Amino acid sequence: MKIAFLGPQASFTQLAATQLFRNEELLPQANILDCFMAVENGEADKAVVPLENSIEGTVSMTLDYLYKTPSIKIEAEAVMPIAHHLMIHPENSIHEIERIYSHPQALAQSFHFLDSHYKEISKQDFSSTAAAAKYVSENKDLKIAAVANQFAANLYGLNVVNRNIQDFEQNHTRFIVISKQQNSYQNENLEVLGEKSGLLITLPEDHAGGLHQVLSVFAWRKMNLSKIESRTLKTGLGNYFFYINVAGKWEPILHKNALAELKSINAAVDFLGNYNEFLLES
Repeated sequence: MKIAFLGPQASFTQLAATQLFRNEELLPQANILDCFMAVENGEADKAVVPLENSIEGTVSMTLDYLYKTPSIKIEAEAVMPIAHHLMIHPENSIHEIERIYSHPQALAQSFHFLDSHYKEISKQDFSSTAAAAKYVSENKDLKIAAVANQFAANLYGLNVVNRNIQDFEQNHTRFIVISKQQNSYQNENLEVLGEKSGLLITLPEDHAGGLHQVLSVFAWRKMNLSKIESRTLKTGLGNYFFYINVAGKWEPILHKNALAELKSINAAVDFLGNYNEFLLES
Protein backbone atom coordinates (compact mmCIF):
# COMPACT_ATOMS: atom_id res chain seq x y z
CA MET A 1 0.00 0.00 0.00
CA LYS A 2 1.27 3.49 -0.84
CA ILE A 3 0.89 6.26 1.72
CA ALA A 4 1.46 9.90 0.79
CA PHE A 5 2.53 12.35 3.49
CA LEU A 6 3.47 16.00 3.79
CA GLY A 7 7.24 15.98 3.34
CA PRO A 8 10.09 16.32 3.15
CA GLN A 9 11.84 13.40 4.85
CA ALA A 10 11.99 13.73 8.66
CA SER A 11 8.97 16.03 8.85
CA PHE A 12 6.60 15.69 11.80
CA THR A 13 4.05 14.29 9.37
CA GLN A 14 6.47 11.52 8.35
CA LEU A 15 7.01 10.75 12.03
CA ALA A 16 3.23 10.36 12.37
CA ALA A 17 2.95 8.34 9.15
CA THR A 18 5.65 5.87 10.22
CA GLN A 19 3.64 5.07 13.36
CA LEU A 20 0.32 4.82 11.57
CA PHE A 21 1.70 2.72 8.68
CA ARG A 22 4.77 0.85 9.90
CA ASN A 23 5.14 -1.55 6.97
CA GLU A 24 3.85 0.48 4.05
CA GLU A 25 5.58 2.50 1.32
CA LEU A 26 5.69 6.18 2.28
CA LEU A 27 5.67 8.83 -0.45
CA PRO A 28 6.76 12.38 0.55
CA GLN A 29 4.80 15.21 -1.07
CA ALA A 30 5.81 18.84 -1.47
CA ASN A 31 2.60 20.30 -0.05
CA ILE A 32 -0.84 19.43 1.32
CA LEU A 33 -2.52 19.80 -2.08
CA ASP A 34 -0.16 17.19 -3.55
CA CYS A 35 -1.19 14.78 -0.75
CA PHE A 36 -4.85 15.19 -1.66
CA MET A 37 -4.17 14.89 -5.39
CA ALA A 38 -2.08 11.74 -4.89
CA VAL A 39 -5.13 10.08 -3.31
CA GLU A 40 -7.59 11.64 -5.75
CA ASN A 41 -5.57 10.46 -8.77
CA GLY A 42 -4.85 6.99 -7.40
CA GLU A 43 -1.10 7.56 -7.02
CA ALA A 44 -1.47 6.75 -3.31
CA ASP A 45 -3.99 4.65 -1.40
CA LYS A 46 -4.07 7.01 1.57
CA ALA A 47 -2.37 10.15 2.83
CA VAL A 48 -1.41 11.64 6.18
CA VAL A 49 -1.75 15.42 6.57
CA PRO A 50 -1.79 17.82 9.55
CA LEU A 51 -5.18 19.17 10.61
CA GLU A 52 -4.60 21.20 13.75
CA ASN A 53 -1.94 22.34 16.21
CA SER A 54 -2.82 23.10 19.82
CA ILE A 55 -0.86 26.38 19.71
CA GLU A 56 -1.14 27.63 16.14
CA GLY A 57 -4.67 26.36 15.46
CA THR A 58 -6.28 24.71 12.44
CA VAL A 59 -4.35 24.09 9.22
CA SER A 60 -6.75 25.98 6.97
CA MET A 61 -5.38 24.46 3.77
CA THR A 62 -6.36 20.97 4.94
CA LEU A 63 -9.94 22.09 5.61
CA ASP A 64 -10.13 23.82 2.23
CA TYR A 65 -9.05 20.70 0.34
CA LEU A 66 -11.43 18.49 2.31
CA TYR A 67 -14.18 20.76 1.03
CA LYS A 68 -12.88 20.90 -2.56
CA THR A 69 -12.40 17.12 -2.91
CA PRO A 70 -15.70 15.54 -1.80
CA SER A 71 -14.57 12.06 -2.88
CA ILE A 72 -11.94 12.09 -0.10
CA LYS A 73 -12.95 11.04 3.40
CA ILE A 74 -11.28 10.77 6.82
CA GLU A 75 -10.33 7.29 8.05
CA ALA A 76 -8.61 8.22 11.32
CA GLU A 77 -7.22 11.00 13.45
CA ALA A 78 -3.94 10.84 15.36
CA VAL A 79 -2.60 13.18 18.04
CA MET A 80 1.15 13.52 18.51
CA PRO A 81 3.09 15.57 21.10
CA ILE A 82 5.41 18.02 19.36
CA ALA A 83 8.97 18.46 20.66
CA HIS A 84 11.28 21.05 19.10
CA HIS A 85 15.06 20.86 19.47
CA LEU A 86 17.84 23.26 18.49
CA MET A 87 20.52 21.50 16.45
CA ILE A 88 23.81 22.32 14.72
CA HIS A 89 26.37 20.66 12.45
CA PRO A 90 28.67 18.43 14.58
CA GLU A 91 31.73 20.40 13.41
CA ASN A 92 30.31 23.71 14.61
CA SER A 93 29.83 25.31 18.00
CA ILE A 94 26.61 26.83 19.25
CA HIS A 95 28.63 29.86 20.39
CA GLU A 96 29.49 30.69 16.76
CA ILE A 97 25.95 30.47 15.38
CA GLU A 98 24.78 33.54 13.45
CA ARG A 99 21.37 32.39 12.17
CA ILE A 100 18.63 29.95 13.13
CA TYR A 101 16.39 28.38 10.47
CA SER A 102 13.05 26.65 10.79
CA HIS A 103 9.43 26.57 9.68
CA PRO A 104 7.56 29.74 10.80
CA GLN A 105 5.30 27.73 13.14
CA ALA A 106 8.27 26.05 14.84
CA LEU A 107 9.94 29.44 15.35
CA ALA A 108 6.69 30.85 16.71
CA GLN A 109 6.21 27.88 19.05
CA SER A 110 9.78 28.34 20.38
CA PHE A 111 9.76 32.14 20.39
CA HIS A 112 10.25 32.77 24.11
CA PHE A 113 13.09 30.27 24.48
CA LEU A 114 14.93 31.58 21.43
CA ASP A 115 14.34 35.19 22.44
CA SER A 116 15.67 34.50 25.92
CA HIS A 117 18.71 32.41 25.02
CA TYR A 118 19.59 33.56 21.49
CA LYS A 119 18.12 37.04 21.31
CA GLU A 120 20.90 38.52 19.15
CA ILE A 121 20.87 35.68 16.61
CA SER A 122 18.81 36.18 13.46
CA LYS A 123 15.84 33.85 12.92
CA GLN A 124 14.84 32.97 9.36
CA ASP A 125 11.81 31.15 7.99
CA PHE A 126 12.36 27.92 6.07
CA SER A 127 9.94 25.72 4.13
CA SER A 128 9.87 23.05 6.85
CA THR A 129 11.70 22.00 10.01
CA ALA A 130 13.15 18.98 8.21
CA ALA A 131 14.35 21.06 5.26
CA ALA A 132 16.04 23.43 7.70
CA ALA A 133 17.85 20.52 9.36
CA LYS A 134 18.93 19.17 5.98
CA TYR A 135 20.25 22.59 4.98
CA VAL A 136 22.32 22.81 8.17
CA SER A 137 23.76 19.34 7.54
CA GLU A 138 24.81 20.28 4.00
CA ASN A 139 26.44 23.60 4.92
CA LYS A 140 28.97 23.07 7.67
CA ASP A 141 30.86 26.20 6.58
CA LEU A 142 27.87 28.36 7.48
CA LYS A 143 27.36 29.30 11.12
CA ILE A 144 23.73 28.20 11.27
CA ALA A 145 21.37 26.11 13.38
CA ALA A 146 17.93 24.58 12.90
CA VAL A 147 14.85 24.00 15.02
CA ALA A 148 13.54 20.53 14.18
CA ASN A 149 12.67 17.15 15.70
CA GLN A 150 14.88 14.30 16.89
CA PHE A 151 14.00 12.30 13.77
CA ALA A 152 15.63 15.02 11.64
CA ALA A 153 18.69 15.24 13.89
CA ASN A 154 19.24 11.49 13.57
CA LEU A 155 18.63 11.43 9.82
CA TYR A 156 20.98 14.31 9.03
CA GLY A 157 23.64 13.64 11.68
CA LEU A 158 23.19 16.86 13.66
CA ASN A 159 24.00 17.56 17.31
CA VAL A 160 21.11 18.63 19.51
CA VAL A 161 22.28 21.47 21.77
CA ASN A 162 18.94 22.35 23.38
CA ARG A 163 16.02 19.96 23.83
CA ASN A 164 12.31 20.62 24.20
CA ILE A 165 12.54 24.34 23.50
CA GLN A 166 8.84 24.72 22.70
CA ASP A 167 7.22 27.39 24.86
CA PHE A 168 4.25 25.25 25.90
CA GLU A 169 4.41 21.69 27.17
CA GLN A 170 0.96 20.94 25.80
CA ASN A 171 2.04 21.31 22.19
CA HIS A 172 0.25 18.68 20.11
CA THR A 173 -0.56 18.30 16.44
CA ARG A 174 -3.59 16.44 15.16
CA PHE A 175 -3.13 14.53 11.89
CA ILE A 176 -5.74 12.84 9.72
CA VAL A 177 -5.58 9.79 7.47
CA ILE A 178 -7.46 10.51 4.25
CA SER A 179 -8.59 8.17 1.48
CA LYS A 180 -11.58 7.43 -0.73
CA GLN A 181 -12.90 4.99 1.86
CA GLN A 182 -14.61 5.21 5.24
CA ASN A 183 -14.18 3.24 8.45
CA SER A 184 -11.37 1.07 7.09
CA TYR A 185 -8.37 2.07 9.26
CA GLN A 186 -7.58 -0.12 12.26
CA ASN A 187 -4.44 -0.25 14.40
CA GLU A 188 -4.27 -2.49 17.47
CA ASN A 189 -0.81 -1.18 18.40
CA LEU A 190 -1.94 2.38 19.12
CA GLU A 191 -3.95 3.73 22.03
CA VAL A 192 -7.46 4.85 21.05
CA LEU A 193 -8.40 8.22 22.56
CA GLY A 194 -11.99 8.24 21.36
CA GLU A 195 -14.37 8.12 18.45
CA LYS A 196 -15.86 10.94 16.41
CA SER A 197 -17.60 11.85 13.17
CA GLY A 198 -16.63 14.61 10.74
CA LEU A 199 -18.96 16.73 8.62
CA LEU A 200 -18.69 19.67 6.25
CA ILE A 201 -21.87 21.75 6.23
CA THR A 202 -22.85 24.65 4.00
CA LEU A 203 -25.88 26.69 5.03
CA PRO A 204 -28.72 26.92 2.49
CA GLU A 205 -28.67 30.72 2.53
CA ASP A 206 -27.46 33.62 4.62
CA HIS A 207 -30.36 34.38 6.95
CA ALA A 208 -30.86 35.18 10.62
CA GLY A 209 -30.75 32.03 12.72
CA GLY A 210 -29.38 29.83 9.94
CA LEU A 211 -26.44 28.51 11.97
CA HIS A 212 -28.66 28.14 15.04
CA GLN A 213 -31.03 26.02 12.96
CA VAL A 214 -28.17 23.72 11.98
CA LEU A 215 -26.80 23.44 15.51
CA SER A 216 -30.27 22.70 16.87
CA VAL A 217 -30.26 19.47 14.84
CA PHE A 218 -27.49 18.23 17.13
CA ALA A 219 -28.60 19.99 20.33
CA TRP A 220 -32.04 18.44 20.78
CA ARG A 221 -30.55 15.00 20.12
CA LYS A 222 -27.89 15.71 22.79
CA MET A 223 -25.09 15.05 20.31
CA ASN A 224 -21.84 16.54 21.62
CA LEU A 225 -20.00 18.80 19.16
CA SER A 226 -16.29 18.75 20.02
CA LYS A 227 -15.36 21.20 17.26
CA ILE A 228 -17.06 23.69 14.96
CA GLU A 229 -15.06 25.97 12.69
CA SER A 230 -16.01 28.21 9.80
CA ARG A 231 -14.01 28.60 6.59
CA THR A 232 -14.67 31.05 3.82
CA LEU A 233 -16.09 29.68 0.57
CA LYS A 234 -14.00 32.28 -1.28
CA THR A 235 -17.10 33.40 -3.17
CA GLY A 236 -17.58 36.65 -1.27
CA LEU A 237 -17.60 38.15 2.20
CA GLY A 238 -19.90 36.34 4.60
CA ASN A 239 -19.99 33.05 2.67
CA TYR A 240 -18.75 30.12 4.75
CA PHE A 241 -18.77 26.38 5.18
CA PHE A 242 -18.50 24.74 8.59
CA TYR A 243 -16.30 21.87 9.73
CA ILE A 244 -17.97 19.99 12.59
CA ASN A 245 -16.87 17.08 14.79
CA VAL A 246 -19.46 15.03 16.65
CA ALA A 247 -17.89 13.22 19.59
CA GLY A 248 -18.85 9.70 20.57
CA LYS A 249 -19.67 6.37 19.04
CA TRP A 250 -21.64 6.06 15.84
CA GLU A 251 -25.33 5.52 16.55
CA PRO A 252 -26.89 4.52 13.18
CA ILE A 253 -30.44 5.75 13.79
CA LEU A 254 -29.45 8.91 15.68
CA HIS A 255 -26.73 10.01 13.27
CA LYS A 256 -28.57 9.12 10.08
CA ASN A 257 -31.67 10.97 11.21
CA ALA A 258 -29.54 14.01 12.06
CA LEU A 259 -28.04 13.99 8.57
CA ALA A 260 -31.50 13.60 7.06
CA GLU A 261 -32.81 16.58 9.03
CA LEU A 262 -29.87 18.73 7.94
CA LYS A 263 -30.65 17.93 4.32
CA SER A 264 -34.35 18.62 4.91
CA ILE A 265 -33.52 22.24 5.79
CA ASN A 266 -31.51 22.44 2.55
CA ALA A 267 -28.10 22.41 4.18
CA ALA A 268 -25.41 20.84 1.99
CA VAL A 269 -23.75 18.03 3.97
CA ASP A 270 -20.55 16.14 3.17
CA PHE A 271 -20.18 13.30 5.68
CA LEU A 272 -16.43 12.70 6.09
CA GLY A 273 -16.75 9.51 8.10
CA ASN A 274 -16.87 8.05 11.58
CA TYR A 275 -13.42 7.15 12.87
CA ASN A 276 -11.11 6.61 15.85
CA GLU A 277 -8.61 9.07 17.26
CA PHE A 278 -5.23 7.53 18.14
CA LEU A 279 -2.33 8.67 20.34
CA LEU A 280 1.16 8.74 18.81
CA GLU A 281 4.61 9.10 20.33
CA SER A 282 6.72 12.22 19.78
